[in-house]
Amino acid sequence: MRKLLIIVLSLTAFIGKSNAQDVGIKTNLLYWASASPNLGLEIGLGKQTTLDISAGFNPFEFSKDKQWKHWLVQPEFRWWTCERFNGHFLGVHLVGGGFNVGNVSFFPFSTWENLDDNRFKGHALGGGIAYGYAWMLGKHWNLEAEIGVGYAHAWYDQYSDAEEGRKTLDNGNKNYWGITKLAISFVYLF
Repeated sequence: MRKLLIIVLSLTAFIGKSNAQDVGIKTNLLYWASASPNLGLEIGLGKQTTLDISAGFNPFEFSKDKQWKHWLVQPEFRWWTCERFNGHFLGVHLVGGGFNVGNVSFFPFSTWENLDDNRFKGHALGGGIAYGYAWMLGKHWNLEAEIGVGYAHAWYDQYSDAEEGRKTLDNGNKNYWGITKLAISFVYLF
């Protein structure tokens, strides 16, 4: 707890001393569209480089035992072609999180079989590369779009229905190659 307090105080001091376009706070609108609250912090490291750390979660259960519960943390190093927080950028990101998903159907996009009548609970780790573009809307506001591709490895337990405590049908691992980041974000710059 003490280490976390020191990090927060150091970050607060950094933000307080920064000039315009040194730090950005953001939220991904696409993530909100999936009922997932999220927040990101992007810190300028150099004239053309930043470190973006985004996180989100979905703690909700929906009707008929449908759930899309998950949490996600995604740090990303970005190189901007012109200046940070403006124009084109390339990124390298990691992704990690946990999930508890059941009784939902993402046909034809699902990489999981039997997701519409089973529940999968587990964790995933991965990484990838990304391309994005930021439009300056004003002195302190940006709109940012980004897509990333890469790899993720998941390990999970499969249950017979969406309720906790039911019989475990299987456990296993799954490898995924594809989109690892998709964002349309509003950014407030300090």
